[in-house]
Amino acid sequence: MSIHWADVIAEKLEGSGPHTIATGITPSGPVHIGNMREVMTAEAVYRALLDRGVQARLIYIADTFDRLRRLYPFLPESFNEHIGKPLSQIPCPEGCCASYADHFLTPFLKSMERLGIKPEVYRADVLYKEGKYNDAIKTAFSRKDDIARILKEVSGRAVPEGWSPFDAICKVCGRTNTTHVTGFDLDAETVDYVCSCGSQGTVSMAGGGKLVWRVDWPARWPIFRVTVEPFGKDHATAGGSYDTGKRISEEIYGYPAPFPMVYEWIHLKGVGAMHSSTGIVVTIQEMLDVVPPEVLRYLIIRNKPEKHIEFDPGLPLLSLVDEYDQRKGDERAIELSNISKSGPFEIPFRHMVTAVQIARGDEEQLFVALKRSGYDVISRREEILGRARNVLVWLEKYAPKYVKFQLQETLPAAVNNLSPAERQALGLLAGRIEDKSAAEIHDLVYVVAKEMDLDSKKFFQAIYLTFLGDRQGPKVGWFLASLDRDFVRSRLAAAASPA
Repeated sequence: MSIHWADVIAEKLEGSGPHTIATGITPSGPVHIGNMREVMTAEAVYRALLDRGVQARLIYIADTFDRLRRLYPFLPESFNEHIGKPLSQIPCPEGCCASYADHFLTPFLKSMERLGIKPEVYRADVLYKEGKYNDAIKTAFSRKDDIARILKEVSGRAVPEGWSPFDAICKVCGRTNTTHVTGFDLDAETVDYVCSCGSQGTVSMAGGGKLVWRVDWPARWPIFRVTVEPFGKDHATAGGSYDTGKRISEEIYGYPAPFPMVYEWIHLKGVGAMHSSTGIVVTIQEMLDVVPPEVLRYLIIRNKPEKHIEFDPGLPLLSLVDEYDQRKGDERAIELSNISKSGPFEIPFRHMVTAVQIARGDEEQLFVALKRSGYDVISRREEILGRARNVLVWLEKYAPKYVKFQLQETLPAAVNNLSPAERQALGLLAGRIEDKSAAEIHDLVYVVAKEMDLDSKKFFQAIYLTFLGDRQGPKVGWFLASLDRDFVRSRLAAAASPA
């Protein structure tokens, strides 16, 4: 068995601890499962290090002091006036949270908790206001010419004349993208600025603005003693923010750049890479309503970070759930994904989809249907109910139409169109189905079809017509086994009799 990617990284880091693994995002919009890849990558390596006895901590820095860059598709036109302001200083778009940043950050933190991820959480706006960045800001001002040279040498682009490593927040309009730094006082720890809104003023380095991104990122590494950090492939391009950050960290702040872990995007099948700014998202909360937390962890952990993930919430998601539940995938990935320490879950998610639709919201009927199929419904009752809730959401939001069905209370009129041979085969099936398991019933369908010289596909369609009034449906053996056996026999016998 090949060693898991998280263990490969942990092995490389083993002799250089203790380690601080940092992760973070800008809460500028709905936090989606693509964002979770960064956090999950960090957490997997954190766990792998702990498993090796290496001292490690996991931190999460929310970039709440970043500015709103544009009017995103999910925002009302009124938010045009907030473009350029720090996210922590913009009102909540729905009036339910303390700020714009909190509106998108809070559900993400709750999702992390449900996923068993427990980092130390820091907010950038709080860090700046507490003065945690003051020394880094003063160093950046003192050596801004050196930083400008590094940026030009690495990125190939010269900074504009009058460039500043610090963006001041205008005291009048509240924006950072309209100010121009005109001076600074290292002893007083203040910054002077003019703003295109017509105002000018002086702000404190402690919360009166922030370092520009390419300086802010490496500035935080020595503050938190970061040794490992995952980041998206956009930051890893030649001349990109990691390359400039590495030089700035080592040459300006005298701190070694952290071990890089570059990850690829998660693509939504048939749509493209997920980005909050484009509205192409499946939020973590939405997915946790559909699958258990361990499965969402497994989706990410089983793939090497440098491999892009094609996420399809339709039928392929069911296969992913079953792969995890029945322990058919990468053993180490399953181990790193398992937060409840539960064992395999024997009921296939696909069969839960069938049983839930048979039960029609009746919990006791659900357990009866599952018990008829031969599954233990006593020892894991609450877990089964949780899966049933997952199935209901999946059916509503992601299931293909052909997966949905409704058991017909009376014999569908469509059976009148069946051939005599198909009717006779249904009668034979009715007479032989008693006391058979789901798998045996499934095999019996093929046996009867062969005896009657029927195409098995046509016979399956006849069975579906008999119960659902449709020519397609769930896996026949397990579907019929989930139903009351007397009902199955009587319905098959009724379909076998001429109208």
